[in-house]
Amino acid sequence: MSPSETSTTLADARGDDTPTEYTELLRTLSHGSVHRRFDPYLDIAWDSPDFAVDPTDPRWKLPAQDPLGGHPWYLSLPEDRQIALGLWRQANIAKVGLQFENILIRGLMQYVFSLPNGSPEYRYCTHEAVEECNHTMMFQEVVNRLGADVPGMRRSIKLIGPLIPFLASAFPEWFFVMVLAGEEPIDHAQKGVLRAGAAGHPMVERVMSIHVAEEARHISFAHEYLRHRVPAMGRIRRFVLSLLFAPTMRITCDLIAVPTREFRTTFSVPRSVLRDVYWRSPESRELLADFFGDVRALAVETELMNPVSRVMWRICRIDGRASRFRGEPARARGAVRRRIPFA
Repeated sequence: MSPSETSTTLADARGDDTPTEYTELLRTLSHGSVHRRFDPYLDIAWDSPDFAVDPTDPRWKLPAQDPLGGHPWYLSLPEDRQIALGLWRQANIAKVGLQFENILIRGLMQYVFSLPNGSPEYRYCTHEAVEECNHTMMFQEVVNRLGADVPGMRRSIKLIGPLIPFLASAFPEWFFVMVLAGEEPIDHAQKGVLRAGAAGHPMVERVMSIHVAEEARHISFAHEYLRHRVPAMGRIRRFVLSLLFAPTMRITCDLIAVPTREFRTTFSVPRSVLRDVYWRSPESRELLADFFGDVRALAVETELMNPVSRVMWRICRIDGRASRFRGEPARARGAVRRRIPFA
């Protein structure tokens, strides 16, 4: 008997009412994790001459798709300063990514710890944790090879980070909202760079392409998990989640995207520049709102968008048009930021 048949038999024996479509989706995602996966030390040619890190290589300059990369202050810097700043910035983004995924892994393990035998979620969540472990190794390898001793996340998050995984047991729906809050902006930004075809460093491009490919499964699961679980929540708990949704997205995005104090002091970046780039200028606000087109659609679909929660989206400045389909490019949605038309 195959593993999938065994899982189905156990579920049937318990009288599990898990919808067949949801179960089949998890099987499909698990199948992809087995047959379409990457190993950071087999599928990346770390020692290739093309992957050599030259600290004077102009390809380390921030791309125009990076909020800071297109700012006049950055473009006015001497080329060597642009390169040094870009290398440090890309190293720190990788460090933040691996720290976020470390928290995610611990949350997934906390979540699956008490799942019953035959749970359709146990196998996939464990597959995802394995893939995220590979991502942490992949990102750390990038940091090590870049040679920048970057701190990653803010110290405050490092202190409270160990507490976040416990939400996976106490309030799993909120935990998976946090998962999307961390994964969606990174995925959106990396897809934008890859679609633009910018002449970046091949090592970073290879790492991004692997990350985007596997994160597609992780984001799919989080979306489907919330579609499956939210309708079954009690009215009060669902209302609380609707209020937490937008602030969770905005706060997590800022923790990942906005540079730390170390970055500002190391490169003498004016506070006014950072305020402009994150997220005061009209262009940066459009970019910020665009990060969350897919989750706005999810909030509408799961009825987590109500008159009060709509105000929270506006206060957080991440309201806008919902995506027509997941992964819809920004150019298809249009660049003009609008209020959410949720009628």
